[in-house]
Amino acid sequence: MAALRIFSYQPNPRLWKATIAARLNGVDIEVRGAEPAALADWLWDFDARPLRDEDRANSDYQQTGRVGFGGTSLRKTPDFLDAHPFGTVPAAFSGDGRTGIFESNSIARAVARLGEARLPLYGADAYEASRIDSFLDASLVFGRDTQAYLLGLRARHMEAHAQQLASAAFVTYASGMERALKGGREFLVGKQLSLADICFACELTMLWYERPLLAWLHGQGYAAVMPADFADAYPHACAHFTRLRRHEAFAPELESHLAHLESITNISAGE
Repeated sequence: MAALRIFSYQPNPRLWKATIAARLNGVDIEVRGAEPAALADWLWDFDARPLRDEDRANSDYQQTGRVGFGGTSLRKTPDFLDAHPFGTVPAAFSGDGRTGIFESNSIARAVARLGEARLPLYGADAYEASRIDSFLDASLVFGRDTQAYLLGLRARHMEAHAQQLASAAFVTYASGMERALKGGREFLVGKQLSLADICFACELTMLWYERPLLAWLHGQGYAAVMPADFADAYPHACAHFTRLRRHEAFAPELESHLAHLESITNISAGE
């Protein structure tokens, strides 16, 4: 039995915080899910699976999707909503299904705690752990402030306020990471890889969804949130991200995903 079971849309860079941590510290996790649009045809549960006829007929399961699934009819069991009161994904469960863990940073923290004896990803002491939490909280704010922008990109319906908020959030986030890595520091906290580095890499990966849609974005009169001079403006943060995406524990998800998005020809407004 896996120590954690996670249900999520895929691919999901925020889910990869947990899978990368698990690859590093040996925690056994199971991931279930499908592409975002396909989750309307899944039962949201500890035993998540494609819908059966009896699932569709059960009115107790019917819910209306909100953020990211706005207006979509979803099927969520009472047990799922008891474990996950906000009803969101990624949704993690303890191996026995009794405890729900929600929000990607908390799921990654669970993996770090479960595998601490093999590799401490949560710092060497209480001070380092708290500093790691500081970076994770800053990443959570960054993720919140870019979410509407990224959803707008996916739907090709951009609002000026969302783009402006995301751009300001990026400057704050990238500037903080740049300062944290100055002075020859190899990692964000302490002298070894931690959850802070994992979270940073996965949150920044979310902005690679801009790459195929730059032509569309510019056609709407908007600039990209991640500037073209990212490497020059934030050299330490960019170099750290480049090292992480190629790291053997990160590359199975990040490198292949990023390379794929980088290879796609810009999609124009008319496509």
